[in-house]
Amino acid sequence: MKEIMANPLHLKSLNHISLICRSVEESINFYQNVLGFVPIRRPGSFDFDGAWLFGYGIGIHLLQSEDPENMPRKTEINPKDNHISFQCESMGAVEKKLKEMELKYKRSMVEEGGIHVDQLFFHDPDGFMIEICDCDNLPVVPIAGGMARACSLVNLPMLQQPQQPQIRVIQQ
Repeated sequence: MKEIMANPLHLKSLNHISLICRSVEESINFYQNVLGFVPIRRPGSFDFDGAWLFGYGIGIHLLQSEDPENMPRKTEINPKDNHISFQCESMGAVEKKLKEMELKYKRSMVEEGGIHVDQLFFHDPDGFMIEICDCDNLPVVPIAGGMARACSLVNLPMLQQPQQPQIRVIQQ
C-alpha cells in the first residue's frame, strides 16, 4: 500500500525564483520598472554578485552569470517555453504599457467552456519568458473532485487547508 499525502512537505507558499543574468543591473531595471518589483536587502555573506527583489508575494533572486557572453540568447517568443505568469487588472492597460515601452510581445488566448483568458508573453533582458494574463477568469477545478475556485489571492485561503487529509492509494 502506498500512501499519498496532499501536502507531504507541509509547504506554505512559493518563496522566490532564481534567474541567472547577463547583467544584474539591467535585470533589476527591468523587474523594477516593467513589473514593479522592489529591491530588498540580500545577505552580505554571499560571495557572488546578485540582487533580490520582492513583489506580489514572491521574490525574484537575480544571480550574475559567471560567463555572461556565452549565455544562450532567446529571441523567439514561445508561450510553451518556461515562464512565470502574473495576473493583472486590465489586459488593455498592460498591452498599452508594453507598446509604450517598446517591448516585443505575443498575444494568445485560451478558451475553456466559454471562458476566455487573454495572455501576453514577452522576455526579460536574458530571454526568460514573462506572461501577463487575466487567468482569474478561469476557475481552478481540482481533478479529484471538490469545489471550483478562482485563482486569485483573494480566494487563496479557501484553497489552503490547515491540515490536508491523507489519501490512501492501494497499488496492486
